[in-house]
Amino acid sequence: MPTNVFIAVDESALHAKSMVYIGRALSRKADGDHDEYQLWSSLALELLGKSALARIHPSLVVDPTHWQSLFVAAGINVTTDVKTISAKTLFERLAHVIKKFDKSVQRFCLEISERRNAELHSADIPFRTMRLDAWEARYWHACDTILKTMNLSLEEWLGAANAKAPRRLLDEAKNALVAATKLRVQTAKENFEALKKSERERLRSEAATRRPENQSILFSDESDATWATTCPACGSQAFMSGQQTGEDISEERDEHAIWEIVDREFVAEEFHCPICDLLLEGSEEIDAAGLDYIYEDQQEREMEYEPDYGND
Repeated sequence: MPTNVFIAVDESALHAKSMVYIGRALSRKADGDHDEYQLWSSLALELLGKSALARIHPSLVVDPTHWQSLFVAAGINVTTDVKTISAKTLFERLAHVIKKFDKSVQRFCLEISERRNAELHSADIPFRTMRLDAWEARYWHACDTILKTMNLSLEEWLGAANAKAPRRLLDEAKNALVAATKLRVQTAKENFEALKKSERERLRSEAATRRPENQSILFSDESDATWATTCPACGSQAFMSGQQTGEDISEERDEHAIWEIVDREFVAEEFHCPICDLLLEGSEEIDAAGLDYIYEDQQEREMEYEPDYGND
């Protein structure tokens, strides 16, 4: 990790600036200015996300096509005109390093950044049309998700005096999501149990013959893998899809081996039961339904070798 990083991509500087901006946001909310509340909040979120990436390495927040910025990320300050990644790229990268930063969180973050761009660069007034209850709880959830991966809390980010309202709102939103999800599962269960026993058994038998690799039609987003699980409502075989978040070589082979075993980890983005039609979106809903949103498997693949140089 470079030790002499320019302030533009320095983790601590980005984090400190995000705290200044979220302080301004809460000040605007206290004044009743909800347009600027959302504006400053969106800026604070982007800076917080970049701070989380810079914590891993500053190169993750600079434009990879701008070589001067890459040098700066490596601690070689050849320019002060540092170009950083777009909000879209930022949130895509966060999804790869934060397990619970799933598609639903990613989409929300992109939406608020797009509203900010429209607010600043056009005659549109998108913030004025947004009610607090349409974005605020999801905003605090996104911030909390990023902060947890940095071993920080909302209280620390906001300051203890200002954290009570967001934390209360976040807790209320989480409780509401859990209650809504459990009700959805219970409704699907009751509808399934209303069927005749012979029909329920037929449907379960049919579900058991389905292969995960043939179930992509059930899901709205492209994924890295689809796997089978048990539906919490009807007990039939159901399916999840998600993104790969990591892999490790599970065992060593001798120098003549051409295959290796790889342990892979995935985080579920969607759950769908084709029998009772229960749908869960995002790791929060999947977790609330009592399902494990982390999936691991093993893959055997041909080993890759670096070419030998200078041995001819």
